[in-house]
Amino acid sequence: MDARLNTFENPVTSKVLRHLISAGKVVGESALPAATRELVNIRASQINGCGFCLDMHTKDAAQAGETSVRLNLVAAWREATVFTEAERAALELAEQGTRLADAAGGVSAEAWENAAKHFDEDQLAALVSLIALINTWNRLNVITQLPAGDYQPGQFG
Repeated sequence: MDARLNTFENPVTSKVLRHLISAGKVVGESALPAATRELVNIRASQINGCGFCLDMHTKDAAQAGETSVRLNLVAAWREATVFTEAERAALELAEQGTRLADAAGGVSAEAWENAAKHFDEDQLAALVSLIALINTWNRLNVITQLPAGDYQPGQFG
């Protein structure tokens, strides 16, 4: 299976990707915990049906020491006992931020206030940026049908 468009080689999309990668580095250098970043990336990618991002972020998380139990329970985080309250708040914010079209009010005050209990302003800024970035990556990859399965941990960094 080939992607519909090679976003890495196309002159327009390759420029866009460079900017997205730069933005991702800013989030990666933030104080938002790495495990939280990967959980958010995985949950948004599940919702958006992005196989490439799921392949990438589950492999990177496992390489960084994330357990298979936690990775397997991301989709059912509400019922799972393996996530911290901070991670749960981040996952809720990620879900609501990803499903904007499903709720008339966007992200609820409750979800925001809960996240603000667990993360300082810079971490919240990183979390919001991360949610926006992963949704952008998901859309690029789903639209172009970038195949999943061949990603190697650390391949892009």
